Amino acid sequence: MITTRKLAFVAIALTTLGLSATSASAESFWQYNHPRREQVNERLGYQNYRINREVREGELSPWQAANLHRQDFRIRQEERTMASFNHGHITPFEQRALNHQENVMSRRIGY
Repeated sequence: MITTRKLAFVAIALTTLGLSATSASAESFWQYNHPRREQVNERLGYQNYRINREVREGELSPWQAANLHRQDFRIRQEERTMASFNHGHITPFEQRALNHQENVMSRRIGY
């Protein structure tokens, strides 16, 4: 005879198995199909976080932060433009060029 306790255990076990099966895939569809763009965009997002943190800590003025955000936006727009020429992908050369721009901007943000 199936008791409520057994049903609850089975439900929890199935839920756990279902969640572990879906989370086993570490990469999303976007990350799998656009790894270079994912890397560039992740880095731009982190630099955005660093800019905001530096403003909170008083290391950057709001004016400096706005200027850095504007440059960050331009790099992101350039990445999108590059991808539009190659069916949504960027080449390794384009990735290197974008990373170089991000390196220059990163030095302006500070540590």
